[in-house]
Amino acid sequence: MAKTVPLDAPTLAWARGLFARYYQRSEVPPPVRLARREFAAFPFLVETSMRRHETLPTPADLSSFLAREVPRHVYYSAAYYRRPAESTMAGKEWLGADLIFDLDADHLRGAESLGYAEQLVRVKERLIDLVDDFLLRDFGISGNDMSLVFSGGRGYHVHVRDERFLPLSSPERRELVDYVQGTGFDPRRSVAESHLNVSDRDGGEVRGGRSSVLRVHELSSLDSPGWRGRTTRAVVSMLTRWQASGREVAVKELVGYGVPLARARKMAKILLDDGGADRIRSSLRLEVLPGSLEQEFLEAVIPAAAVEVQGETDAPVTTDIHRLIRLPSSLHGGTGFRVVPLTREALERFEPLRDAALPAPPTERVPVTFRDDVSYPWGEGRVEGAAGANDDLPTAAALFLTLRGEAVPRL
Repeated sequence: MAKTVPLDAPTLAWARGLFARYYQRSEVPPPVRLARREFAAFPFLVETSMRRHETLPTPADLSSFLAREVPRHVYYSAAYYRRPAESTMAGKEWLGADLIFDLDADHLRGAESLGYAEQLVRVKERLIDLVDDFLLRDFGISGNDMSLVFSGGRGYHVHVRDERFLPLSSPERRELVDYVQGTGFDPRRSVAESHLNVSDRDGGEVRGGRSSVLRVHELSSLDSPGWRGRTTRAVVSMLTRWQASGREVAVKELVGYGVPLARARKMAKILLDDGGADRIRSSLRLEVLPGSLEQEFLEAVIPAAAVEVQGETDAPVTTDIHRLIRLPSSLHGGTGFRVVPLTREALERFEPLRDAALPAPPTERVPVTFRDDVSYPWGEGRVEGAAGANDDLPTAAALFLTLRGEAVPRL
């Protein structure tokens, strides 16, 4: 939910004025089944409590509400209700709910060490993984039944309106989350064990009428459905990365996965110096690793590769059948960015710090004093400044830094 930096009265009035201008001049398309939704908002005042249980039956009602109230944050229910204005959930009478996936940089592994711009890059990569690998490929959701939305903050929402998912209960939605996150799946199940006649493998005659049988571990095919194929693709990607980055990187990662240093060095040598990685990638067999090294690959490396392709989503958002979600095309009260609806194709070229900024005349600028050292890519350039320094910034940049508490407008 909303994270709001307190503002003094003049700054609050200035920011509210920019939001009011946006809502007076911009069209905010109504969500489908508008009359069945509950609306809620944080007002652009010193108070921070949410106003809930609004109902806006027509697009005109929605436009009037935004222009009149000028909310700092505005949400609508993923659920559909028979009586959305009732103050209790029982009174509303739940009819179904969109399936919502929420990816936020706060929840991504390793994102805490990244700056804001880098977090936006990382979270978009994970969104693409979620949409392409899980929603489109595994769940079979049509792109026409899915809406992607930049949240205006540090993440993205996916709204799924496929009729098959609308009646799902919270526990049923939890099962979808568990699948995306790989909960309960043993990555070693992507490896099959077979027995290979050595003479068949070598393509020659067996002398003395005897042959030996070799136990072979083989990864599932790259295009296997579900987590088996996903794990194989992750292992192949890991081997490719090690070939590009070198043996020392591979050894360091192997040690991190729990392989003893001496054995990690031996495994890396076989994989990278002796061509083992290429042989695994081409045959999907692990026999290039002798004995216990093969077992360590099974026990340590394959599970680690699977972790890298676990889907990311905020489970409480997906499982909450009464969830309030940020209204697409509204403004985010913590950044001043637009909450931008996107197609899958548009997502590839979308850059929030360029494409989501508040619309404003290009010549309009605002004098600010930086409260912190700041440096952000902005449009085709950068916004930079040292704490205590003054500058004149484009309106959208000034609003962004002000709402984040990193600058103060000199009004």
